[in-house]
Amino acid sequence: MIAVLADLVVNPWRFQTHPEVWLLVVAVLVAYIYAVRVIGPVAVKSGPVTTRKQRIVFVIAILMLWLASDWPVHDIAEEYLYSAHMFQHMVLSYFMPPLVLLAIPKWMFEAVLGSGRVRKIFNWLAKPVIAGVLFNAIVMITHIPQVVNRSVSNAPLHYLMHVLLIVTALLVWIPICGPDRKLHLQSGGKMIYLFLMSVVPTVPAAWLTFAEGSVYKHYDIAVRVWGMSVTTDQQVAGAIMKTGGSIFLWSIIVFIFFKRFAPAFSGDRSYLRRKN
Repeated sequence: MIAVLADLVVNPWRFQTHPEVWLLVVAVLVAYIYAVRVIGPVAVKSGPVTTRKQRIVFVIAILMLWLASDWPVHDIAEEYLYSAHMFQHMVLSYFMPPLVLLAIPKWMFEAVLGSGRVRKIFNWLAKPVIAGVLFNAIVMITHIPQVVNRSVSNAPLHYLMHVLLIVTALLVWIPICGPDRKLHLQSGGKMIYLFLMSVVPTVPAAWLTFAEGSVYKHYDIAVRVWGMSVTTDQQVAGAIMKTGGSIFLWSIIVFIFFKRFAPAFSGDRSYLRRKN
């Protein structure tokens, strides 16, 4: 009996159930299917309700939400490694949100927000400057030691931080790949916008990388997953935040650049004889 209790306390990989996560994933999945099957045929008079690409992207987004929020990622991130916590935040704020927006057709977007006051407030919040400031403010707040140490042991505060992070992340991606193209920036604006989004995280990332001693007391515990020390854990977290986020955002910047300018360049430099 004592050995079993000791294993429950010490073993970082012990299985833990999270029914609230399962309920959330199922609710989002059911809501999307209901919208596509019931509302879609009424809203879309001609043409497909959703494309194959949108359905595939939605499944990937749901899988990301589930894997980042459930065992073992959630439990390692909350109880043992801040680097796992950082990876979880990267998935929820960088990788998943653009996929969610790409999976939402315009008719669904308009059905949810309507055309009244809610839509006007949303459009204002989705402006690049407003969305960027809100998102990065939440990112900064979620790295304050007092907030981190309190949130990992306070479930309501922990989920509130995740909700704010995801909501503001969705707002950030609206000007890039939102369902309503009227809210999109031009190609040059998108590249500048994403560049700025890649610069801001260097502040907390550098702070974590070069900090001496334990920044977050909650993670300064005797049980070390993979034998990773507290200092190494913080440095890995900083690397994930800076390198992972920058590579992802810069990949999109390069993609936008070539999509915008490569066709024109190819046409001007083509060696094929043009037909009169």
